[in-house]
Amino acid sequence: MTTRGFALIFGVVFGLVGIAGFVPSLVTAVHGPHPPLAVETGYGLLLGLFPINLLHNLVHVLFGLWGLIGSRSIVASKFYARSVAVIYAVLSIAGLVPGLDTLFGLTPLFGNDVWLHALLALIAAYFGWLHREVGPASRM
Repeated sequence: MTTRGFALIFGVVFGLVGIAGFVPSLVTAVHGPHPPLAVETGYGLLLGLFPINLLHNLVHVLFGLWGLIGSRSIVASKFYARSVAVIYAVLSIAGLVPGLDTLFGLTPLFGNDVWLHALLALIAAYFGWLHREVGPASRM
């Protein structure tokens, strides 16, 4: 897979996940000890696993659009991959810190989001820094 392919796939997946967060049948109510949020609109668990709210969904949609735009060139897709790697690594760490695990009450970053954000950061880091393009894609 090329870095442009990575950006395209991540863009599509982020966009679909962001949209899925707005589908009530895919979101269950939070249960158990979850921190309160200042923005409780759409607060729930996507697929019963991942804490989300309105802002979380909008961020996913924006990352999706960014990925689609970034997939148009190798330079933009590398920038996208590196940005996703850094941002999602920071979000993963923030999800482990009390107070930061809700990004100051704005959006949930705790629970299953921690390992998912770490995994996304690792994949993006590979395509941002380690992956080498071969063939025609490397000249774009």
